[in-house]
This record gives sequence, C-alpha cells and structure tokens, in this order.
Amino acid sequence: MIPPAVARLSRVWFPSGGIAASGVEDAHAKLIRAGFLRQSNAGMFHMLPLGNRVQDKVERLVAGRMEELLAASRVSLSSISAESLWEKSGRLDSVASELFRFSDRRDVPYLLAPTHEEEITTLAARSVKSYKELPLRLYQITRKYRDEFRPRHGLLRGREFIMKDLYTFDSSIDAALETYNDVRSAYNQIFSDMKLPVLSAKASSGDMGGDLSHEYHLPTPLGEDRVISCSSCNYVINEEVANTAISDEAATDSPFEIWRGITKDRTKLVNVWYPKWTRPLDGGEAREYTDQDINLSEVKSIVPDLDTAVEDALPFWSAAVAAETRTATEIINVIDGRLPSSLASSLSGPAPTHSSWPSALAPPTTPLHISSSLQNNNNNDKSPPNLLRIRTGDKCNHCSSGHLHVSRAMELGHTFFLGTRYSQPLNAVATIPPATQPTPLQMGCYGIGISRIIGAAAEHLADKTGLNWPAAIAPYSCVVIPGKDADEGDAVQAYREIEGVGGLERRVVDVVLDDRAKSLPWKMRDAELIGFPVIVLLGREWRAARRVEVQCRRLGVKQAVEIADLPAVVARLHASL
Repeated sequence: MIPPAVARLSRVWFPSGGIAASGVEDAHAKLIRAGFLRQSNAGMFHMLPLGNRVQDKVERLVAGRMEELLAASRVSLSSISAESLWEKSGRLDSVASELFRFSDRRDVPYLLAPTHEEEITTLAARSVKSYKELPLRLYQITRKYRDEFRPRHGLLRGREFIMKDLYTFDSSIDAALETYNDVRSAYNQIFSDMKLPVLSAKASSGDMGGDLSHEYHLPTPLGEDRVISCSSCNYVINEEVANTAISDEAATDSPFEIWRGITKDRTKLVNVWYPKWTRPLDGGEAREYTDQDINLSEVKSIVPDLDTAVEDALPFWSAAVAAETRTATEIINVIDGRLPSSLASSLSGPAPTHSSWPSALAPPTTPLHISSSLQNNNNNDKSPPNLLRIRTGDKCNHCSSGHLHVSRAMELGHTFFLGTRYSQPLNAVATIPPATQPTPLQMGCYGIGISRIIGAAAEHLADKTGLNWPAAIAPYSCVVIPGKDADEGDAVQAYREIEGVGGLERRVVDVVLDDRAKSLPWKMRDAELIGFPVIVLLGREWRAARRVEVQCRRLGVKQAVEIADLPAVVARLHASL
C-alpha cells in the first residue's frame, strides 16, 4: 500500500502571528490570534482552516455516535421555516424576540430556524404511515440562528451557530422514555470521547415544552448557568429547578432588604423582600446576603413575566408612574419565607405603610393594585418561598450526609422528552394497536452545540501559554517540528513512525509536519499557542544522539525518546489526552 501524502502546515492557510497578546487574554482571543476564526458580524464568525478542522472532528465524532449507538439517520433540513408552522405549534409569540424574521416577495412570513421541532414534526406527519415504521430517529448537524440580545464570549453565545439535533418518534410513553435513556447514555459517551468533565443535570424544559429534560454542562467561570451537585449522592441539578425549600436556617433579627425588578411590559414593579442575615438552625455561623444572592429563577416562578435582564428597574418604573404616561398597573411584593408574615399586611392596601417603602416611586394618587406573595407557585408548591440562592456548603436535601457545591457552567447539550407537545398540534399521528384511532406520536428532541463545544473546550483547557485541545478534536493531535540540523528525510521519518500508530488504515494520531520557513523558536511558540496536544521536536537531542524530544504541556511531559520508541510514547500520551 502506498502511504498517504505527508500532511504539511506549509500547505494550510492560517493567519497565526501578527496579533499581539492582550494583557488579560481569554480563550476566544487566543482562537483569533492563533488563526482559528475571525468575526464577521456581531455574534457571527468565519471558521478558518484550523477552526474548520476542529469543527469537522467534533461533527464526525457526534455523528458517529448518533449512528453507531442510536441507529439514527442523518437528514439536512432547510434553515428557513414558515412562521405559520410556529403559529400552529403555539410557540411563535413566546420566542419572537429571538427570531430573525423576513418575508418573501409575496409577503409570506418566514424565519431563520433557531431549532427545527416544527419542521421535523411536519416531515414525520407527512411521511410516517404506520406504527411499524417506529421508532424513528432522525438527526442533523446544521446552522442555527438566534437574534441574541447581547452576543458575547465568542462561540459561547453567538447569533449564528452549528448544532446537532436529534428528533425521535415512538409509539408509546414507555418506548419514548427508553429512547430518552439511550440518548443520555450516548451523550455521556460523546463527552467521554472528548475527555471533557461534563456534568449531567436535571433542568427546566423552558419554551421547548415537555416535563423531563437534562442539561450537559462544562464547568467554566464564563458559564451562564449555575449547577448544583452533592458531595455524597448523585444529585446534580440546574439552579433553575433545584429544590430550595427552607429547611435548615431561619432569619435573624437583623434588618431585611429589598430588590426591585420589573415585568417585561413595564407595567408591574416587583419588590423582592429578603433577610439580610440568616442563621443555621444548628447554631452555625450567620450568613449575610445581598442582591447578588437573589434566586431570580425562583422569583420568576412566582412572577413569570419578570424581566430578568433588567439590572436597574427604577428608571423604567419612574417612567411608568410619571403623570404623562401612567402605564403602571400593579406592585407585586414577593416575600421570602423566613420573614415574618406580618410584613405582607403592612405592604398591602391602597398605599404602602412600611417604613422601607420608596414613596416617591408610587405616588398615592396613582391607582395601583398592590399584592403580596407568601407562597412558591413553582410546581404548585404551597411552601414558603426561598428567594435566596443555594450556596456551596449548604446541606443536601436528598441525602443525610452530603453538602452542595455550586459551580458556574456552560451548557453544551440538552435532552428533552416532549411527549405530544408538537405531534398533537401538527398532526403527527399513527394508529397503534390495540387502539383503532390515530394517536399522536411520542417525541423527544436532543441537542448538542457543536460551535459551543469548540469555544468551551478552548476555554476549559487554555492556559497563559496558549490553547490546549483534547486530542479527539484538536486540529492535529501531534506536530513534528524539525530543527535547523534535521533534514527533510529525518522529519518525514519521525512523521511516518507516528502516522503508523494503529496502522495506516486506522490512523489513531492525526500528525502534521511543520515545514514552514520559520525559525525553530517561532514554530515552538506558534505550536503552543495553537494547542497541539503533543509536540515532537527534532532539536538538540537529534543532533547529539538521534533522539527526538516529546513534549506535552498539559501532562507536564518533556522527554528524550529513541525513534523506535516514538510510536508507543505518542500513543500513550494520546490516549491520556
């Protein structure tokens, strides 16, 4: 067999170098400086050759597991969806603010799809003729579009992104739940393949619908979610749906505080009353709380139209109660369950009487309805609301010995059991014995953010020197760098030794030769910035003893290796990365 051509960096275009490192440089800045991508518009990016190699590897890995473990068939749906479908599913109004919308020359309204539940369900409705065609598992890897209010952190929160969607159709709830568990196992395998420490957490279904979902989070300080895990049991959950019942602490006699929010229509002021201090019932150290400790997810479960994006509600409320507008309609007081119940009565009535009330915000002449909430409306729970976030060190409510750890995390994937949320309004049905009438199919949808994995993996493993990719998705998992005393034949010899790991038909290590006309120090700096997991250097050791130097920054490896031992050493490192 004729060996494949040598992969050479001189034949790949990537504009690395030429951009100075900033004082405090995050992974996104390193991706730009190393030549992986460039921004095209706000929240939109061009993938350059190195970035495209990473993207291709993530896509191939995910697609392989979809087909191998789930027997899913790949489709490619149109990025353009009709608004009429979204109206039919009842979802258009709830997500309208995040949609890119347009009309064709005949004034037919369309949108750029942020997700494809409506389209795939319509396809199934037109195509599935018999229950014997079930289960049906269809996936795609495609571009999605979301008009983010504030795109940020590069690939982590963009307006155009690559996603993998899997949509499943089953004949019964039991079969659909079995599918759900199969997909969760496949997801665990995917993230294990990438060697990313992803947490699987119970989560809210949000606008997607359904009543069962899990998120897959990578811990990172840039994460927008807070994931709670127990040190003893397997309890892992998103803060949005965590059980925050008040069980082991009470308010002290210290003053209480107020945080103010406003509803999305700017007609209702939301006052959140919470204790400044609490003390554990076992007599432990008292804790102080500020506005940053308010659990907005809990408040939103009581006031669903709360605008959590507004940091300062007072200017909006001042405008709403102004004499020339008078659009304000209500003041809602949400009271933490640790506070005395008498507080609610002091806040009710035509005019507030409590000494902490900002009277200038609600003139007595303004006819406002004032209400108070002493209960948590989430899941019809009638217990007093805990409006304060769980903190690291709090006791776990699910076991007797564990304590909770709270970490910032970035969502990389999400699984939803949808039931008939879309199949019923869009008429995806089949007659399933013993029934004699058509029954809506049981659905699930399962997403993985391809673009987001790239940004999150870069952020998770980057250090002050540069990027540091997992071997499975690195642009190249090993680079051979010849020094000035190593000729072309020496470099190719080392390359071929590494290329042969696993056999030429199954190349385990994706190796490349850096034959660019640059100095050795420049190539080494560039290799560390790009983040090749393994570097093989033909330098001083090659000149002195015909040995190569193998480096792996993440594992702290720098060792001289005989050329005959090179394949085994590189394979061992590769398996750990």
